[in-house]
Amino acid sequence: MFIPFFISTHNMNTKIITFGEIMLRLSKPGYRRLTEGTVFHGNYGGSEANVAVSLACLGNNVEFVTRVPAGAMGEAALMHLREYGVSVNHVVRGGDRLGTYYFEEAAAMRNSRVVYDRKGSSFYTLKQGMISWKEILREASLFHCSGITCAISRDAMETTFDAVRMASEMGLTIACDINYRKNLWGYGLEPHDVLFLLMQYSDIIFGDQNEWEIASGVRHIPFPALNSEYQIDKESYAQYFEKMHQLFPRCKKMVMALRNQIASSHHTLTGVLYDTVKKKLYTTRIYDIQPIVDPMGVGDAFVAAYVHAIRKWVDDNQKCLDFSLSASAIKNTIPGDQNLMSEEEIVSNMTSSGGRIQR
Repeated sequence: MFIPFFISTHNMNTKIITFGEIMLRLSKPGYRRLTEGTVFHGNYGGSEANVAVSLACLGNNVEFVTRVPAGAMGEAALMHLREYGVSVNHVVRGGDRLGTYYFEEAAAMRNSRVVYDRKGSSFYTLKQGMISWKEILREASLFHCSGITCAISRDAMETTFDAVRMASEMGLTIACDINYRKNLWGYGLEPHDVLFLLMQYSDIIFGDQNEWEIASGVRHIPFPALNSEYQIDKESYAQYFEKMHQLFPRCKKMVMALRNQIASSHHTLTGVLYDTVKKKLYTTRIYDIQPIVDPMGVGDAFVAAYVHAIRKWVDDNQKCLDFSLSASAIKNTIPGDQNLMSEEEIVSNMTSSGGRIQR
């Protein structure tokens, strides 16, 4: 009998563990620049926290692991996660402050802008050994992490590798989002070297076309789609992922999000999936999205939807990809970092043109 790769014969637990930093996001209202006005709007974000919230909204048993400061600000962030049904039972408390980032919204020809304020945060000052991974992973079947944790500090990177090594030893499926953030890397190691090693442990790898290039060193295939009629060169992508499988032989599912930012409020978006066991490429529709309400967390919505999909529809690669892209496209319409959509809504979007009143 064929057993899907992500269902272990000796680990039938259902919990999903995600690991990363939750932050306070601050933005000026009304497309104002960070240098004008006096009012900030705040909400919570952070890639791995976004994935956890989306998975919880989709009905999964999910726990988020992080380090936050003791006191009101740390508890406020955890209350936000609990509100959506995310477990925070193994969060470590300590350090001086919650990490923050400032987001300036794009408008017309003006690009969006992110300014990080994470140095010295509770997660930044996390020390290797603070998190008891064996205890945390005992009830889990899948562990999700990203390249962001490896970029923040050397200790955060070492803690991430402690987790993936333990998860691998315990037979969990490991899902990795490359999540390259150029402005975060600053402790001496080359991003390519660290990300390349992290991907060696991964059963599922996510990333956009530029992130795959950074991690692998292989030039990406351009995606110049101006509308939904664009035709992807399937043969070129199949050849590309065959090269990726040679570099990352453990990986069973390779997922790439493709986005063309035509203007600040007009993007085209699709995705491709390569099954390294079947040696088959899957493609899906192209969404022509205009206007963009909030592009933050679009990749996280894709990751969460895919993790949900493979657990529900098992080896139906086409449906998993269609579902993931639908979730990612919808996230462009939702303010904030997190995709607060149900499975029913995402499935409905896969087959509808949208815009109608739901009565």
